[in-house]
Amino acid sequence: MEVIDVREYIVALENFTPSVASRKRAYGGGFVMVSGGISLPTHTALVFSKPTGPTRGLTSHRYIPEVLSDHVVPYSGYIGPDMQLMRDNVQSHVAHVVTQYLHDVGIRTMVWPACSTDLNPIEHLWDELKCRVRARVPAPIRFPELKIVIEEEWDAIPQDFIVRLVRSINTRVLAAIRARGGNTQY
Repeated sequence: MEVIDVREYIVALENFTPSVASRKRAYGGGFVMVSGGISLPTHTALVFSKPTGPTRGLTSHRYIPEVLSDHVVPYSGYIGPDMQLMRDNVQSHVAHVVTQYLHDVGIRTMVWPACSTDLNPIEHLWDELKCRVRARVPAPIRFPELKIVIEEEWDAIPQDFIVRLVRSINTRVLAAIRARGGNTQY
């Protein structure tokens, strides 16, 4: 799951369009949560979730219907029985109810230790997506525009870029081992 913070996005735009600054509320502007998945053959459609609750995050009880059952389960049927779900250790992703649901629908997950170096290749894809969205001219200012731009840029990322990211996992793991868990070029 990736959070694209509109507040951060608008601040980045202020250098180029001062009129945007006057539209920004003093503390906020909100944000949109975006989930997506990648594999060698393809990538999923994006899932936009409205943040709610005190933490403004996606709870495990929303994660199951909004992301897993509506998107991951159908995607797993396309990929086949060898699919493994790589997820980060956000509480809503690893809660018991989520783990049980994934077991019940037959989706295997990768073991991913807590507080580990983040080697998930999708993190590099989120960075690429953010760069592409921020480079758009004219820049989106409202949520509906931002959603359209995010979807267009996600769909415009070449699959060979995603394949290189997925296939680089062994190199990134070796680099993390050599660095003894410290920083790497990845």
